[in-house]
Order: sequence, then C-alpha cells, then structure tokens
Amino acid sequence: MKQQDILRRFIFEALGVRGEWVRLEHSWQRAKLHQQGALCVQQLLGEALAAVVLMSATIKFKGSLIMQVQGNGALKTLVAQSTDEHNIRGLIRGDQTIKKAVLTELFGKDGYMVLTIESETAEPYQGIVPLAGNTIAEVLQSYFVQSEQLQTRLWLFANETQAVGLLLQELPSQGTYKEDWARIEILANTVTEQELMELSCEDILYRLFNEDKVTVFEAEPVNFVCSCSRQKIAQTLYSMGRTELEGILAERELIEVHCEFCGSHYVFDKVDVERILVAGAPLSDSPTTRH
Repeated sequence: MKQQDILRRFIFEALGVRGEWVRLEHSWQRAKLHQQGALCVQQLLGEALAAVVLMSATIKFKGSLIMQVQGNGALKTLVAQSTDEHNIRGLIRGDQTIKKAVLTELFGKDGYMVLTIESETAEPYQGIVPLAGNTIAEVLQSYFVQSEQLQTRLWLFANETQAVGLLLQELPSQGTYKEDWARIEILANTVTEQELMELSCEDILYRLFNEDKVTVFEAEPVNFVCSCSRQKIAQTLYSMGRTELEGILAERELIEVHCEFCGSHYVFDKVDVERILVAGAPLSDSPTTRH
C-alpha cells in the first residue's frame, strides 16, 4: 500500500548523518482546498508545507513552527505551519494568474522569509532569512548552514495530488562526519522528482544508500488541522477594546471573521460582543460558526 500523509525519520547507524522523508496527500488536498491560484502557486505552497513538517521534526519542542514568505512581487504572502504533532495548515496570497518563475521573481527583490518557533515552554524564536535562492529548498539550506552551522540538503516537490520532501543533515558529533556527509550528499543528488513522488521511504533509501546501514523509525501521521476557533477569535476581539468594537457595530449589525486557512466563518452579534467585553472570557463554539 502506498505510504501517504506520514513522516519517517531515519539515521545512518555508522555515519554522522540523519534524515527525514515526508509525503502529503489527503492533508495536502485539504490544506489547499481554500487556496486559489495557478498550479505553480499551489506547488509552492505544497513545497512549503512539506518543508515545515521536515523542519519541525528536526527540533524538540511543544508548539508550532511557522514559515512566512513576504514580498512585493506577484506573490505577497505565503504561510506554512506545522505543530510538533505534524498538524499542518497554510495559505498563499497574490496574483492568481502568474506563470512559473523563481522564488525571488515571484516575491520581488525585497522578499524575505521569517521562521518562527512558538513553544509552549519557552519564549518564541524568530529568524529572518533573505530569499537567497531560486527555491524554498535552497533558501532553507542556506539558513541551516548560516544559522545552525549544519550542512543540510532538502528536496521538495509538489503537484496536484501530493507534496513530498526529503531532508538530510550532518551530525557533527562523529569524527568522520565531513567525509561521511560528502559521500552521502553525492549519492543523494541522484534522486529524482519522479522517484520521490512514486517510491516509499524504504525504497528511496535502498535506491540511494543500499551499501549503508540505515535505521528507519516508525511512521508519524501528518494531518491538516486548522487551529482557528470561535474562542480564539473572541479573545482577539476582547483585546481590541469596547470603543473599537462598538464603532464597528455602529456601522454594521454583525462582526464577521473569515479564516483564510480553512474557510471557517465566524459571526458575532451585539449580544455576543457584550458578553465578551463583560466577561472577559471567550465564547464557546456555537451555530454562528460556519464552514
């Protein structure tokens, strides 16, 4: 049976190299359901979602890893998020009719990437990365080398049906890791997009590294889960304060909020807003939340 919507971690037992493989299918279809754009735009979002799953698995944390690409080109915003439990969501905004182009052209010469780790047990970490590369994979490889001082290679691909990714990273704790890394990188560079789309994790590793002993760990499921809720939006409304909320309601009868990630639509009337302001506590989900 074809492996889908899973992450697999692996390690070369005698070498200073580790890696991860991911394939998104159902989760990819659900993530892009509310995102518009040409195929090349959709592919970019798929690559970003595969990337954040791979990156979130390289760190030990309880929370979320968020990738944001901003620019003033044909594309304005790309957001991809993965929690430590591999719950993903994403969005992309900009010109819906663009044709295939390199990353720097799509987001403009002033485009940049922001990587944020939101941990439940520590202060948020944020790194800003220039778009020094033609693809998301190239930008992230530069980030790992410059910020983490770790040689890292990424292969990211997406089409209409699936998004896939492969990550390899050096482990400098071993004495011969530089030689190990150089050899493994040469072998890995022979992988093709078709192979990553079609082969299982085990088959990919055998095809590339059949002379090395590689331990592959249990599959970890990946799901599309949006973290929006009526409760969270009520908290945001409360933080806006009475004056601003009453000003909005003076112009319209309802406050409506649309989630760009999942398409959920939240509606708050005057009674709802007054309850939020008086109680200082969010409302529970109700029939005024629509999908």
